[in-house]
Amino acid sequence: MSEEKKNEQMVTDQDLGTPENLVVEEAVAEEPAEEKTTEELLEEARAEAAAWQDRALRVAADFENFKKRMEREQAAVFKYHGEQIFRDLLPVVDNLERAVDQGHAPGVDAEQGLKALLEGVDLTLKSLRATLEKFEVKPIASVGEPFDPTIQEALTMEASDTVPANHVVGEFEKGYRYKDRLLRAARVIVSSGSADS
Repeated sequence: MSEEKKNEQMVTDQDLGTPENLVVEEAVAEEPAEEKTTEELLEEARAEAAAWQDRALRVAADFENFKKRMEREQAAVFKYHGEQIFRDLLPVVDNLERAVDQGHAPGVDAEQGLKALLEGVDLTLKSLRATLEKFEVKPIASVGEPFDPTIQEALTMEASDTVPANHVVGEFEKGYRYKDRLLRAARVIVSSGSADS
């Protein structure tokens, strides 16, 4: 480009301004000079505050409804929390009823009736133990073990030549644990040592 053409281009750019300058000037020229009055601003603020207050009230009401629903559901859970245990115990009751019916069956001699009853009760006991195991209720082994007052209750002492002193000779009632808690302490007979000593 020649020197003259460069000068003409510069003069043209300066006269017209760059496209960015034109846009800014147009934007400034179009912007209205209106300002809101204090009353209008106050009214807008009041409307916004009312909208927020309405929203807060709706959220509070939703929370209260949620809280009441949770309380109802929790009450139902506590009311029926043992349902599964009882459902699993019903077959045990059925088996006991069958065993008793076999023991009283007409036309069966007493010895056969007693044998059937004993077999039925034995099977029922196995079923009950399996149900207890399912719910993590386990018996505490006591006989032959050292006496432990945290899980056993000594009812009496008895001399024994086979079981050392302060060890359990026998049980009146088994002790049971539920998971890691003591459900019932074992009621036991504790050895006092040999009869000679």
